[in-house]
Amino acid sequence: MPRYNEKEKIRDHYDRISPFYHSLWGEHLHHGYWTHGNETKEQAQIQLVEHLARLAEIPAGATVLDVGCGFGASSIYLAQKFRVQATGITISPVQEDIANRAANKARANANFLCMDAEAMTFDDPFDIVWSVESISHYRDFRKFFATAAGLLKPGGSMAITDWFKRSSLSAREHKKHVEPIEKGMLVELQTMEGYQSAMAENGLTIVASEVLNEQCAKTWDLGLNIIKNKAFWALAAEYGTEFIHYLHAFKAMKSGFASGNFVYGLIVAKKPTAAN
Repeated sequence: MPRYNEKEKIRDHYDRISPFYHSLWGEHLHHGYWTHGNETKEQAQIQLVEHLARLAEIPAGATVLDVGCGFGASSIYLAQKFRVQATGITISPVQEDIANRAANKARANANFLCMDAEAMTFDDPFDIVWSVESISHYRDFRKFFATAAGLLKPGGSMAITDWFKRSSLSAREHKKHVEPIEKGMLVELQTMEGYQSAMAENGLTIVASEVLNEQCAKTWDLGLNIIKNKAFWALAAEYGTEFIHYLHAFKAMKSGFASGNFVYGLIVAKKPTAAN
């Protein structure tokens, strides 16, 4: 099967699109989580952060590594609400700049670095490794989980949401329902079971696992409205075929939610304490 998550393409994509997406979509570059259905997109996006933070039981004053931090909004929110010390990494220098400017404006205890998540190194471990919708971009997710587990303090937690495919898809189903998403969004979808297995292989215990399709599907109703903006199609004219695949993938995402072949999942895992 073809692989669409090439690192240079991902970096170039986010460098190009980030200023436009930030202005049209907002500071949170991720799904919303609707509990009542009438929340604004911004409220729903914060509710996703809060839901994941609650399940991860983030303590006040924790050190948090936000992997694939986007515009830095999750880190800034956690720094302000939970008084954490947040460090975010992104492969895109454009996103790094947007995130650091946002943190300075908010006077938040958060800083952002341009760093490859598949080659990350830090001198000190973290209480929380946090990742929202980033790991599916990586070429070797098992290697990432091995590195990330090593960056956790004993007793620390890994808290993620990501994009997945339904287990046991046929080759035909994959080509019809999953490949348009992978091609347009520059990802490679795994199953939730695959992530959980990789976490367990690295000594982590799964403490929470949820499929959030019902709560998060509305994101793509809004997304399809967003991309009607002529600015996006002007970019498509400038950047060519790959950007057109990206815009068409919005419809594929909505269809994937409806069919159940796309899975939006949450996983929290804990590293044993030193005593264990």
